[in-house]
Amino acid sequence: MRLVIARCQVDYAGKLTAHLPMAVRLILVKADGSVSIHADDRAYKPLNWMNPPCTITVTAASGDDLAATTADVDPLVAEVWQVRGRDGDTLQISLGEVLHDSEHDLGIDPGLQKDGVEAHLQALLAENPSTFGPGWTLVRREHPTAIGPVDLLLRDAAGGYVAVEVKRRGEIDGVEQLTRYLALMNRDPHLAPVSGVFAAQQIRPQARVLAEDRGITVSLVDYDALRGLDDPSDRLF
Repeated sequence: MRLVIARCQVDYAGKLTAHLPMAVRLILVKADGSVSIHADDRAYKPLNWMNPPCTITVTAASGDDLAATTADVDPLVAEVWQVRGRDGDTLQISLGEVLHDSEHDLGIDPGLQKDGVEAHLQALLAENPSTFGPGWTLVRREHPTAIGPVDLLLRDAAGGYVAVEVKRRGEIDGVEQLTRYLALMNRDPHLAPVSGVFAAQQIRPQARVLAEDRGITVSLVDYDALRGLDDPSDRLF
């Protein structure tokens, strides 16, 4: 990853146009080819970005590349980055004073580690696939795909494959994640058709609506009942 902190002006042209006037910002160039520009606020969200794959062309600035930060200060732009996306969109970054420029090899990321409850919930559901319906069976845990492992791969009572994404709290991003898995798995003639189940202890209403709109079954899971700590027959209500 390359980190550049510099005074820069950013101009995006594509489906729309956007302009960021000259200011000090952080520019991230990642190993996957993505480029993003950040201010010192807005949490993780960049001001502008270009998703991979994209190409970066760096040229020396010409006399036309002057950008004013105030009415009486015209810092010379040192170089211009032309970032072009696969759809023809362009992100032009005009760099003035560079305050920091470094590269770091982050290595292979091990991915997000599930917390103890979520990992245990996945293991319990693997041991009890009938939670989703009578006759359901486990094929394997952590079924690999090109974009990451699916938590559970099951077969339903009719023998069809079902991909299950397990979360402690069901959010929209979990539905999006399962949607991507299903899109890949349904291209595999040995698996297709593959249906999806989004399983969680709690599911936000927006996530439920999105899942159902995409044909994904939503399943609320009782963690205590799976652990044998809660017998529904003993409840008064």
